Amino acid sequence: MKHLIYILIFACAGILQAQEWQDNFDDALAKAAVENKPIVLVFSGSDWCAPCIRLKKHVFDSGEFKAYASEHYVMYDADFPRKKKNQLPEEKLNVNKSLAEKYNPKGYFPLVVVMDKNQNVLGTTGFVARTSPEKYIRTLNKFLK
Repeated sequence: MKHLIYILIFACAGILQAQEWQDNFDDALAKAAVENKPIVLVFSGSDWCAPCIRLKKHVFDSGEFKAYASEHYVMYDADFPRKKKNQLPEEKLNVNKSLAEKYNPKGYFPLVVVMDKNQNVLGTTGFVARTSPEKYIRTLNKFLK
């Protein structure tokens, strides 16, 4: 019984530590301002872009990245799905298109833009094959110095 309680405690702690992707960009900006954190803006094609899917699976969905991101970044996914069943509400799609015009005019996928709370771009990166979550965090943090 003790083991079950410990497992539940650690599982709940892990859930609380998970990075939170903001549902709308205005919320991301507000959170970045209040918490004085950089914004990690990810341009992805969640249902068609193989490097985007691998980046999410191997980096963003890792426990290491989730724990670190929850403490250090504000995350926003400007997704551009193509399959009908995955389509975004029109308002969110329009926001993502507007962000793409400003921060991803060449249409690279995936593109990860690190910006400060005032929307000043600090650096950009994308998918790097065989990178670990730890290395990806180091890459993002290099833009913050």
